[in-house]
Amino acid sequence: MHTVSSSQPASKGQFVELTVENVAFGGNGVARKDGFVFFVKGGLPGDKVTARIFKKKKSYAETAIWEILEPSPDRIPAPCPYFGRCGGCKWQHALYSRQLAYKKSHVAEALAHIASLPMAIVRETIPSESEYGYRNKMEFSFSTRPWLPPEEFAKGSKDEGFALGLHVPGTFDKVLDIEACLLQPEAGNRILRTLKRYAATSGLPAYGIRSHQGFWRFLAVRHSSFLDEWMVNIITSVENRETMEALSKELLEECTGIGTIVNNISQRKASIAVGEREVVLQGNGAITDRLGEFRFMISANSFFQTNSRTAVKLYEKVAEYAELKGNERVLDLYSGTGTIPIFLSSRTGAEVLGMEINPTAVRDAEKNCRLNEISNCRFVIGDIRETLATSRFKPDVLVIDPPRDGMHKDALAAVLKLAAERIVYVSCNPSTLARDLKIMSEEYEILEVQPVDMFPHTYHVEAVVKLVRRKER
Repeated sequence: MHTVSSSQPASKGQFVELTVENVAFGGNGVARKDGFVFFVKGGLPGDKVTARIFKKKKSYAETAIWEILEPSPDRIPAPCPYFGRCGGCKWQHALYSRQLAYKKSHVAEALAHIASLPMAIVRETIPSESEYGYRNKMEFSFSTRPWLPPEEFAKGSKDEGFALGLHVPGTFDKVLDIEACLLQPEAGNRILRTLKRYAATSGLPAYGIRSHQGFWRFLAVRHSSFLDEWMVNIITSVENRETMEALSKELLEECTGIGTIVNNISQRKASIAVGEREVVLQGNGAITDRLGEFRFMISANSFFQTNSRTAVKLYEKVAEYAELKGNERVLDLYSGTGTIPIFLSSRTGAEVLGMEINPTAVRDAEKNCRLNEISNCRFVIGDIRETLATSRFKPDVLVIDPPRDGMHKDALAAVLKLAAERIVYVSCNPSTLARDLKIMSEEYEILEVQPVDMFPHTYHVEAVVKLVRRKER
């Protein structure tokens, strides 16, 4: 093994001794040697490692740990047997308290370096209610190409056959065949195993992403923590009522808590777990969950926060920052299925207006308003840039919850023209949050930022920001 010395340039395939200093957004450790940056896959702050370079660029190299010479004090054994091979978790090997610190640091660094807001007040990250079993929705992929570790290849095993599990990082067609995922409640894992056993012996093939042939495509499970009820959604390439009815019977016999079973049929080549047509096999095709005092009807393809209990903490922070006294008009941009407008509706006697481009999401929002007997919420369908330009609604408080890409520059300009007294910005991407806040900070003061951990053991972090309009000078 040849180790790079301080006088040698790093190159692909070489080994280098490194001390990890921190973690980057994306989950990898960061080390520096002789002014050169090394990203260390799986590295944690304080790790001293020998790492092998597998990718070399002009200003940085990507490495994988070959040997841990001295472990970080943050490092613990990962409880999941698939950790390191599955693409779901990055930080199961890190103390949860340190994960929260990493996430706060990522938000603060983005604000300092991108938004030029080094003095922004960033609070300690609000932890998830649960470290494991927190996800109320999981999607598993069928594949004809199960991923095999190197030792299996050495035995002559072939990456062909049948798999149901999660995608391996960096691959679009290889699936890691799994028996359980610790991020969902154990009852969901029983559903996974029961369905896998049935599908593998059904005589019907898994769908091949390359060939676009095969029957079994995806399994999606959803859980209501409020009612402890499950939805099972089987996505197939064609309808086969006999097979689906037999599978439904077996699921109901083997698994407890299933409230509804649906079959989505998708002939799209795109690898998404949404069908063009749905057949309800058991129940009414939906389950009901609760956020705070409000109930929400969740269908197979509707959006709902995947960590219900921690979502309540996030929405409570939104309500706190909105400072509603009882008569403010509230505008919620990117309102989705109406969770934030509904959550705020009881805090103001005035109107809450949601704007959302997805018609299906708006229909779900309107259903949820009726379910909760809410009369002061309404919704507008359309592109935010266009609806803001033509709307006569003048909000006192503005709530913004955009997708990962943040706000389009035209939408951001329209927001600033509204001149609302207070803005609450909810973000799932520190980089685009910082980009947008840099523009908004010219007219608004950023009072504080609250990170929220909705996804333990991943690098993803939500942030809620409180902004108030600057007084005219």
